[in-house]
Amino acid sequence: MRRPIMAANWKMNCTVSQARELVSALKGLVSEVSGVDIVLAPPFTSLPEVAKLIADTDISLAAQNMHWEESGAYTGEISPVMLKDIGCTYIIIGHSERRAYFGETDDTVNKKLKAALHYGLNPIVCVGESLAQREAGETTQVVGAQLQAGLAGLTADEVNRVVLAYEPVWAIGTGKTATPEQANEVHGFMRQQLSAAFNEATAQAVRIQYGGSVKPDNVAELMAQSHIDGALVGGAGLKADSFAGIVKFEG
Repeated sequence: MRRPIMAANWKMNCTVSQARELVSALKGLVSEVSGVDIVLAPPFTSLPEVAKLIADTDISLAAQNMHWEESGAYTGEISPVMLKDIGCTYIIIGHSERRAYFGETDDTVNKKLKAALHYGLNPIVCVGESLAQREAGETTQVVGAQLQAGLAGLTADEVNRVVLAYEPVWAIGTGKTATPEQANEVHGFMRQQLSAAFNEATAQAVRIQYGGSVKPDNVAELMAQSHIDGALVGGAGLKADSFAGIVKFEG
């Protein structure tokens, strides 16, 4: 059985003091949780502070983005070496907002993914379709192409270290959620793609999160699906009680 993984992507929210308050509250609420990987992805400015606060817990630290080079003349960018140095163990790659607003492509996703693996970070790689693409019946075509290009050049052993996140763009921050059956169907398709590209063992081992308006009141039904292994949480991850409820699969 795949170990569930719940990650809170704070996006561009929380000052350092707000991060301190949120993590301090969350720690107490999830201190008794076992059998679930918990990951927090604050903005860059709060990473060092959050790293200190979770040092005595099983909570892991993620960054929301990075450059694929170790160092260089890339003003405004952060390297995998820098993230490792401050305690990050996970990195979110290819989030739909990065793709939509900041020019992220399948090629840059692939470069960042390879760099993350090279430097020992655990990648959370996001894929997903827009509302127009879903309504046109192009979900599997879009997701399949993103998977193929994003994972190009990787070995099965490397893919085993990757967490995938299916995030239908139309369900992010909109309050809309794919039904558990819709999400599970796409997750199952992704496993078929992994099996074809690598092997069945890898397809069954890779954890696939669902991301798209996950809340305490819908997480249990999502997690009951056979191919859903966790959640990549947005807004609900900014409140300690709501994210704790998601971590515990309870409303």
